[in-house]
Amino acid sequence: MIVKEHAVNDSAARAGAAGTARGSASPAVESRELSVVLGGKRILHGLTFDAPAGRITGLLGPSGCGKTTLMRCVVGVQQISAGTVEVLGEPAGTAALRDRVGYVTQAASVYTDLTVRDNVRYFAAIYGVSARAADRALADVDLADRANQLVRTLSGGQKTRVSLACALLAAPELLVLDEPTVGLDPVLRRELWVRFHALADSGTALLVSSHVMDEAGQCDNLLLMREGRIVAADTPAALRASTGTEDLEEAFLRIIRGTVSGGSTPGAPALSKGVAQ
Repeated sequence: MIVKEHAVNDSAARAGAAGTARGSASPAVESRELSVVLGGKRILHGLTFDAPAGRITGLLGPSGCGKTTLMRCVVGVQQISAGTVEVLGEPAGTAALRDRVGYVTQAASVYTDLTVRDNVRYFAAIYGVSARAADRALADVDLADRANQLVRTLSGGQKTRVSLACALLAAPELLVLDEPTVGLDPVLRRELWVRFHALADSGTALLVSSHVMDEAGQCDNLLLMREGRIVAADTPAALRASTGTEDLEEAFLRIIRGTVSGGSTPGAPALSKGVAQ
């Protein structure tokens, strides 16, 4: 679904090379004590965090921990039970954000009875973008050779790439991607991350979810989630240092063991204290 409401090494070196000006900007996303209750069950527990502009913020955690619900709050399609979410200085979901936020969900929402090219050019026309730009977007996601193929004949990963191409057309200031690399081969996954880094370097804020911990090192900042709570919020380098391991998956496990045992969360910054309530 696309809502118009809208390098494989660690990104630390890339972020430094991009300069400090982007880091001084106001956060693209500001969440304060965000809670969501669905069917009498609390899904998100008082989440407080910032996602900087011009950076890739990774939302990592196991399936079912609340990542998708949090992303729906950010794009304004999820009812919030308590707390606030501001996006680009506006309350999430307001009309002013329709041309500034792009959203790609896990389930691709494109027209299966149209070709790949027709889908992308349709959204290009909505956004006021040229057909040439639509074709470039297809090339960016490595689908140029599938342009005349009906979407219903594509694999799940290919359909996701069609959705991503459509989202990129609008050149959003914030791009929210819910597990965009699921089902993709390692080569294409690498190429997409190179594209994500280029977008961040141009000033776009990206919020990218994944349950694959080997993608954590691609992000500038990480939000580690478990059972609807943020258990750590920091850079990959800081998480490695605070947990005493270079393996980010092991770092996550050490944080979880510290939380479950009742101890303090290693390396947890002040903003993530108190979210696990």
